[in-house]
Amino acid sequence: MKKINWYNMIHIFLIASVLGWVIENTFNLIRTGELVNPSALVIGPIDMAYGIGACVLTILLIEFKNCSYIKLFIIGFIGGSVLEYIMSLGMELFLGFTVWDYSNYMFNINGRICLLFSIFWGILGIVWIKVCYPFLNEIIERISSKAKKNIAIIIIVFLILDIFFTLSAVNRAHENDRGIPPRNSYEEFLDKTFNTEYLKKMYSNNWK
Repeated sequence: MKKINWYNMIHIFLIASVLGWVIENTFNLIRTGELVNPSALVIGPIDMAYGIGACVLTILLIEFKNCSYIKLFIIGFIGGSVLEYIMSLGMELFLGFTVWDYSNYMFNINGRICLLFSIFWGILGIVWIKVCYPFLNEIIERISSKAKKNIAIIIIVFLILDIFFTLSAVNRAHENDRGIPPRNSYEEFLDKTFNTEYLKKMYSNNWK
């Protein structure tokens, strides 16, 4: 199996998360005329679904990079579908809802995945491992090892804090919806910043 540089992967995760945020926000703007934050995290233009997808596709496909497009498509199709199902289930368990619902699409499984987007995963797998990953990895390799490691550590710390803020904000917003007043200055801060109104807009009104 080809060796994966995990410091590079952390950089790729962040780049893919930001690019995914930009792409989805642009798509929403063209479709609805409104800017909607597609991120699952409350701080920063970060759509973790794209970052996780990029890392998983890399891990699954790096060993088969030189195989046929059909094989790459099948691996991306299956791997991406499983990942999307797990992410949907995880969001429902931790946040109480999911940002997407494919119930109205043909050949869907519990509204979490569907044939159409599974096909997209297959195509994306080919494009990612043949074009995107080599390009990004080459750029990241130009960064010195020390700087790369330091940046990776900063990214990890930031993401941990962002996840903590997100889970705290969701929990506090649910409490606020039930009429529970803030108990400390941190909860007052959450009520003023990442409140129910903010989260409803961020999660495209899928808030429950």
